[in-house]
Amino acid sequence: MPLRVGYVREHFCSPLLQFAAADQDKTFTLTECPSGTGQLISRLTNDEIDIAIALTDPLIAGLAKGSKAYKLVGSYVTSPLRWAVITGSKDTSYNQISDLQGTTLGISRNGSGSQTMAYVMALQQGWPTENLKFKINNDIRGLIDSVNDGSTSAFMWEWFTTKPFADAGECRFIGQVPTPWPSWLIAAHPTRAAPDDVRQFLDGLSGHVRTFDSPEQRAGLSVAFIQQTFGYPEEDVKAWLQAVTYPDDCTEIPGHVITDTLAVLQKAGVVTAPQGGFYLGQYLDISIAKLT
Repeated sequence: MPLRVGYVREHFCSPLLQFAAADQDKTFTLTECPSGTGQLISRLTNDEIDIAIALTDPLIAGLAKGSKAYKLVGSYVTSPLRWAVITGSKDTSYNQISDLQGTTLGISRNGSGSQTMAYVMALQQGWPTENLKFKINNDIRGLIDSVNDGSTSAFMWEWFTTKPFADAGECRFIGQVPTPWPSWLIAAHPTRAAPDDVRQFLDGLSGHVRTFDSPEQRAGLSVAFIQQTFGYPEEDVKAWLQAVTYPDDCTEIPGHVITDTLAVLQKAGVVTAPQGGFYLGQYLDISIAKLT
């Protein structure tokens, strides 16, 4: 039975989409999760997918809080994620990040990247994280609607994914918060996804990542693929490609990614360290992932 792979249909997943086109559902099928990492974790928990390509911080936070629905098996994007801070198109009450203190922020789901990054933003701004208020709006459409109807002040989403909406006048950017960690990891259910099948998937994905990420592809075919698939302007695609980095081997996870992420999430009040500290073995499937 093919593996069920959950993903968010964004430009980051271009190598995955190319891999899926080559595989033609022989070894895996794709399940789109437009609400983001919170939805991916939910579907792992509910036996709807076997593997998730998802944001680093919610995956690690979920494991720190005791989730048994997945373990980390690999890395997908090694550069930080550029989160835009976004508000409504017409309301001028919010013009910079400091204006958002004490207001209600939109998130896609509890445990999502849009929520964990709101805690990181609050930490950077010196706000008490226990005072943050959230409203769940499910997806990008709901989040944009909420900042325009006044039910939330702002939300956070990946910069280039949201830029077409800002260019169309549907919302405004008032700041940005890059992640203090590499942005995407790969998680798998610990029993539903057979280790040999996961390793085969990761090996195939690594090959497509290396091709997509090669200087020759970056100069032409990768740009064209993203333009054709996502409709982004050429200048936005090239700007994103200049900043993004992928791993040579998707099975490798640097240990410091987990420890550094946990340190920031703990400071932000998202997770609490157990007595004796965090144990890396809780986070990894060491039969698949290579800890570096």
